[in-house]
Amino acid sequence: MLRSCVQREFRSAQLLKQYGVGVPRGVPAFDGADAAKAVKTLQQETGKPDVMVKAQVLSGGRGKGHFLNHPELNGVRSVSSAEEASKLADAMIGSKLVTKQTGAGGKTVSAVYVVEKEGTLTEAYLAIMFDRASQKPLIIASAQGGMDIEGVAAENPDAIKTFTIHSFDGVPDDQAKEIASVLGYSPEAQAQAAAAVQNLYKLFIERDSTQVEINPLTETPDHQVMAMDAKLNFDDNAAFRQEEVFSWRDPTQEDPDEVEAASYGLNFIKLDGNIANIVNGAGLAMATMDIIKLYGGKPANFLDCGGTATPETIEKAFELILREPSVNAILVNIFGGIVRCDYVAEGLIGASKKLNLDIPVVVRLQGTNMQKAKQMIQESGLKLYPFEDLDPAAEKVVALAPPS
Repeated sequence: MLRSCVQREFRSAQLLKQYGVGVPRGVPAFDGADAAKAVKTLQQETGKPDVMVKAQVLSGGRGKGHFLNHPELNGVRSVSSAEEASKLADAMIGSKLVTKQTGAGGKTVSAVYVVEKEGTLTEAYLAIMFDRASQKPLIIASAQGGMDIEGVAAENPDAIKTFTIHSFDGVPDDQAKEIASVLGYSPEAQAQAAAAVQNLYKLFIERDSTQVEINPLTETPDHQVMAMDAKLNFDDNAAFRQEEVFSWRDPTQEDPDEVEAASYGLNFIKLDGNIANIVNGAGLAMATMDIIKLYGGKPANFLDCGGTATPETIEKAFELILREPSVNAILVNIFGGIVRCDYVAEGLIGASKKLNLDIPVVVRLQGTNMQKAKQMIQESGLKLYPFEDLDPAAEKVVALAPPS
């Protein structure tokens, strides 16, 4: 499992190559000796002295990050000797890298990726995703690529161009050339850039991707177009037909509670508040967090149990959220359609007894067997507060929750 994170970046590079997109040569390394050997291999193959050592964590912004125990180091460094790479790899591997995406605790680096260092004439940005408004794929392009595309969007939004793609069969030649023209490349690289756009779109469609982000998509001094870094996301619902891609998943880079939740069919994301919530439906979960905020509370999590709200999954949901010591109240918001409210009540009562629950639980139930569920809760003798409407339920849970 330790190797799967670096294999993800390595395999991502191979996947891009498979679709005809240029990538720099790279070698995975799992300790200092591996890194030293990788440097020597790349120097021999490329004839170039400098290479990049990239920390392997599941996060963007590594180049602007820092290590908890080595604050002078960031997650992407240039080296020119095997000895330097060895020391750097040993400092990175096993240490926690903090980026704007990891939170203050950071993520543990499981390996490094040693990559040839290419010169650049232009660093562009290219991303492909679905546009919900048009319900079509969208390509986003900018000549101002690099690490801080968010800053470009905020300070110079006109530098970012968008293109709706009207066919799932591919990007037409004329549109690909138009997209390539905004990337800021020299005339010598325009044809290759247009081909890269088409090839990346093919990958996006064929691999059931939800996001292909290349930053930077670089023109080298010899006018080659190369993807220097990539973020590739894929549709979980397509895992059954994208077995190769999903075999690269690295649970060691994910929160273990969130991984455990997924194994029970629960969509669980931790937040930094004190009022936990259990909801069926992603949209309803977002609305529930919003209404907790509206009444002055702070949500402790996003937890969507979907159509799997059985007594067993409700109990598991309670178990997961109670692992956080900051949680001092719970709001359960279930709209019973395919989910039976009495099943939810059974799960709530069982979990409360089994886990010796001593914090208030406000329960809003609507739908199938609602009255039966309400009666079960009222007769349980437990600290459960049933409601039929969301607003008073949210107001109650905020009132019952001591400030965090």
